[in-house]
Amino acid sequence: MARVIGRELRIDVGNPYMYGATLHHNGCNFALFSKNATSVSLLLFDHYNDSEPSSIIQLDDKINKTGDVWHVFVYDMSHGQCYGYIVDGPYWPNSQGHRFNVNKLLQDPYAKAISGEYHWEDPSSFGYQVGSKNGDLSFNHDRNYGIVPKCLVIDSTRYDWENDKPLNIPMSETIIYEMHVRGFTFDKSSGTQHPGTYMGVVEKIPYLKELGITTIELLPVQEFNDNENMKTDPITGQRLKQFWGYSTLGFFAPDPAYCSETGNGITAVREFKTMVKECHKAGIEVIMDVVYNHTGEGSEYGPTVSFKGLDNSIYYMLEKGRYYKNYSGCGNTLNCNHTVVKRMILDSLRYWVVDMHIDGFRFDLAAILGRDSTGQWVPNHSILADISHDPILSNTKIIAEGWDAAGLYKVGGFPDRWAEWNGKFRDDVRSFIKGDPGKTGDLAKRICGSADLFHYGTRTPHHSINFITAHDGFTLHDLVTYTGKHNIRNAENNSDGDNNNLSWNCGVEGEINIRSVNQLREQQMRNMFALLMLSLGTPMMLAGDEMGFSKQGNNNTYCHDNELNWLDWGLLKKHKSFFDFCKYCISFRKAHPIIRCESFLKGYDTLGNELPDISWHGVEVGDPDWSSESHALAYMLNGGGISIKSSRQSHNIYVAINSFWEDLDFNLPSSGRDKMWYKAIDTAAKSGFYSFGSEERVETSVITVAARSIVVLIDK
Repeated sequence: MARVIGRELRIDVGNPYMYGATLHHNGCNFALFSKNATSVSLLLFDHYNDSEPSSIIQLDDKINKTGDVWHVFVYDMSHGQCYGYIVDGPYWPNSQGHRFNVNKLLQDPYAKAISGEYHWEDPSSFGYQVGSKNGDLSFNHDRNYGIVPKCLVIDSTRYDWENDKPLNIPMSETIIYEMHVRGFTFDKSSGTQHPGTYMGVVEKIPYLKELGITTIELLPVQEFNDNENMKTDPITGQRLKQFWGYSTLGFFAPDPAYCSETGNGITAVREFKTMVKECHKAGIEVIMDVVYNHTGEGSEYGPTVSFKGLDNSIYYMLEKGRYYKNYSGCGNTLNCNHTVVKRMILDSLRYWVVDMHIDGFRFDLAAILGRDSTGQWVPNHSILADISHDPILSNTKIIAEGWDAAGLYKVGGFPDRWAEWNGKFRDDVRSFIKGDPGKTGDLAKRICGSADLFHYGTRTPHHSINFITAHDGFTLHDLVTYTGKHNIRNAENNSDGDNNNLSWNCGVEGEINIRSVNQLREQQMRNMFALLMLSLGTPMMLAGDEMGFSKQGNNNTYCHDNELNWLDWGLLKKHKSFFDFCKYCISFRKAHPIIRCESFLKGYDTLGNELPDISWHGVEVGDPDWSSESHALAYMLNGGGISIKSSRQSHNIYVAINSFWEDLDFNLPSSGRDKMWYKAIDTAAKSGFYSFGSEERVETSVITVAARSIVVLIDK
């Protein structure tokens, strides 16, 4: 039987079925996978800041081990108990890939709450001896118990969900709003009582409702170390951060940095659940950006926090034992398609859906999840397929970022149930609107839901997640204000971030007090936002774009916990006209079912009403110009040309897009029924739109579309 050192405890063998700490009425079962460990001890602490454990339970490898799973049951264990593991085994990085170090307190990969702070500036955080001539092949004998966070036992029955369930909003009705929990409300201009927290999001629910989005997508909120970045801002001298959170250390625990009691994992769980519940009450879904492709432990010179010390050769994809395959660009790659790692990822997803009521997930660098242990792309024989067919996740939104940092680009190539970020939509809309040649045909494909990418199997236009901006890259404001990136404050000599932004500064680089330039910039922003909401597919917008938020030309603000990421809510007043325009475009999308149709358009009459579901035009009716010199495109959507579940009146919609630098006259097609055309949107007009019921009647068969603008007509 296991041996107890310290405070007296009553223990039993336990079982290997449920990994992690599973609380029962009479105690808690602990189970941990480690195939290559020679010994495992469970350490219990009275407080998460303690340097010494109150009890150590040394597991017996003959009694407390089943296969490769170590387990023990501890009686009278309660909610909030702090714990961690020490694991011994061979330290043989080269060739065998083992990095066991019995001196390091390790986090449970299945921990549902984690409290405390990381101190990676302390050499004891590392498994090797920092500064040794042998580098990561050396061995560090220093204990780290007092400088690492502790895991906590969670009683999931303590929270009252009030019969809450995920909302299951259809993808055809979904409008995604990508946000960072802290950045959304931390600035004092937000006026929230709990700035930068899960509860701060709750305070802004009325704003989200007013804007009209249906779904918030949170940048990573699973446990990570926001202090992992050791660099300083060369302009301000301030310490840089890991702000975005794409550096996960605990796949089951909400990060306590975003709760009202910083560092307290118990509070983080409760407040995260409250955020989800209150969003659901308001009809807003919550989906999470998750990072299962790598961890925050970094390369061979990174710290030992959990997986490295538990079983490095199992959890990571290794090169010659010692080195880490780096498909993520972040120092390591999780061995996602190993049986144990697969189970951890699936268990994590199920936990967030069942226990935390999450509505869906966006998977960072998801192409990695389709690689086998040799790096080959095997999507239908990988965890991508397992996620697709998992019965618990069957109603959950699953969205892929369809590429990785090693050049694997598989947009459109994921298993059927996966929606995917459509990077081609982003690039083609940006390119056309700024006036690049030869993009008219590409724009038409994106408007139609990117059938060239997604028209196979059971897929629909809504498998395409259309976006123009995201956390990674320029904001919408910066896209029309900067032609080049300005990342010098990242302390990487402006070498980081994408160089291919397809941006245009409208003639002057950076902020400028010239009315004509700023008017053109807002007009270009209107053009892109309008196309986002008019196109078939599932639209995703970036938080702050609707108020003209700027990151000062920095297109890679991952490391800034400052004004480059904190939304300035004062911009709502300054850019009220653009905010109103965005609200209108969202409501326009909701009002017209044809834009949200659930099948690809055919280009011919599908219901016998003598109109094609979509028809293409140029400045002349029925004569689109697909040449490389073309900067204009028009099309008409047949509002009654496809079967859509809706009680709303259907309208035909005509859209004329002019990215040329001169005004163009467009001849109008007949709407095909006894109705007239009315102007709903004109991005060159003062407000950019006409309120519902107050659209401007078009009296002629020709309309003038101003340079670099879009006009949208409806018939009635």
